[in-house]
Amino acid sequence: MSRGGQSRLLGEWGERLVAEDLVRKGWRLLAANYRSRFGEVDLIVSDDRYISFVEVKLRGTARFGRAMEAVGTEKQRKLRATAQLYLMEHPTNLQPRFDVVEVYAPQGIHTPKPDIFYIINAF
Repeated sequence: MSRGGQSRLLGEWGERLVAEDLVRKGWRLLAANYRSRFGEVDLIVSDDRYISFVEVKLRGTARFGRAMEAVGTEKQRKLRATAQLYLMEHPTNLQPRFDVVEVYAPQGIHTPKPDIFYIINAF
C-alpha cells in the first residue's frame, strides 16, 4: 500500500476512534466526512446545547509540534465555510462551535490506548 493510502487509512481510523469516544460521552453523530465545495469536516456531532464541527488530527507523537497546529488560518476558513453550508441545509437552534481533537498513536492502528485530547472552541 502506498504511503498516501496508509496515511488515509490511519486518518480514517483516528476519526472512527474519536466518533466512538464522542458517542460514548453522549454526543450524537450527525455526519462523518461531510464534504462541500469549500472543504470537508471530519465529524459533525451534537448534544443538547451544541452542534460541533470537529477536525481530527492524528500524529504518532507531539515531538515536532502539537497536532492542532496543522489547523491553520486557511483550514479554519474552509471549515467555517463548510459548516455554514451544513447549517443552511440543516437548520438548528443549537450553538455551533469548532473543536479540534488531537489523537496521538505511536504505533498507529496498533496503539493499544491512543491519547485523545479535545480542544473545545478551538477557533
